[in-house]
Amino acid sequence: MTKDEKEKKIKRLRQQISRCERCSLHKTRTNTVPGEGDVNARILFIGEAPGRNEDLQGKPFVGRAGNVFDKLLSSVKLTRDQIYLCNILKCRPPDNRNPLPAEIKACIGSLDIQIKTVNPDVIGTLGSFATAYIFEKFDLPAQKISAVHGKVFDVSTAFGPKRIVPLYHPAVATYNGGQLGVLLKDFGVFRKFI
Repeated sequence: MTKDEKEKKIKRLRQQISRCERCSLHKTRTNTVPGEGDVNARILFIGEAPGRNEDLQGKPFVGRAGNVFDKLLSSVKLTRDQIYLCNILKCRPPDNRNPLPAEIKACIGSLDIQIKTVNPDVIGTLGSFATAYIFEKFDLPAQKISAVHGKVFDVSTAFGPKRIVPLYHPAVATYNGGQLGVLLKDFGVFRKFI
């Protein structure tokens, strides 16, 4: 797929997401947060769901967790222009609660289209929900994020080999400043993929 074809496909997907009513989250959203970045990115990051600031701006990772994420990217000399960034859910759950299984099921088709279209070499999962979904999708045994964070898992897919890198969600550093060091250490693995 050419870059132009990818951009058209992602644009169509964004329009579909903006009209989505597959779950009840459409009733409480201000904006959908479909994702953004380079459609030819070698690295794709997946979070779990938009928060308040993301819902207001329609962009992923723009709140406090977004500030941490930007520090992590900077630590390995990456910018948002070089990656693709999205969430499992495209609408904010009320009060930033965890995604419900039915909401994940309703949104997963959009995420799968993003993964297939961007076709990255590396998928960084930000938090337990993204990790659980990607591990299941690529037939990796389910594991707790605390056991796998910062490790690299090689998988074969119908659209080429991929590397999966599970990471703690950047929000953990907003609640516990001591976790920033762990995140920075884990994020260092991306240096070898740039």
